[in-house]
Amino acid sequence: MTRRIIVETAARTLRIGDAAIPCTIGRSGACDAAEKREGDGRTPRGTWPIRAALLRPDRDVVPPKHLPWRWLRTDDGWCDAPGDAAYNRPVRHPYAHSAERLWRDDGLYDVILVLGHNDAPPRPGAGSAIFLHLREGEATEGCVAISPAAMRDLLAELTADAVVEIV
Repeated sequence: MTRRIIVETAARTLRIGDAAIPCTIGRSGACDAAEKREGDGRTPRGTWPIRAALLRPDRDVVPPKHLPWRWLRTDDGWCDAPGDAAYNRPVRHPYAHSAERLWRDDGLYDVILVLGHNDAPPRPGAGSAIFLHLREGEATEGCVAISPAAMRDLLAELTADAVVEIV
């Protein structure tokens, strides 16, 4: 079972034990977590617990056995408005402030692993919606992303105490 996932930002590699999987990170590279700012396109370095998995029910996804998870709904969102009380928290659309839509047609969020970056408690403007999700090749807005096949394998191996260490 997988407890520690290491993301090597310089090599664009996600390591699980001896396995090395290609990954993508933020379009502006990586930064120390204290330097992370909303909208900067950087992936925050640090060790982040995996809080939960969010899964599209209409996709061929097997839920993780040892990690909290729930099915996404069409109105799910994630607040990215630093001045809002729900900043870096899940919300439902329509939402009065800026919030990313989690139900997408492009497949990026068919599986979302919510990372515990800036959430205990959230600091306004210090970055929101830092996820491990699906994508091949293209940079993200600050998340870490892997291929659907790699995610499928990862979901089967995760433990409830799994962490993602971004270095």
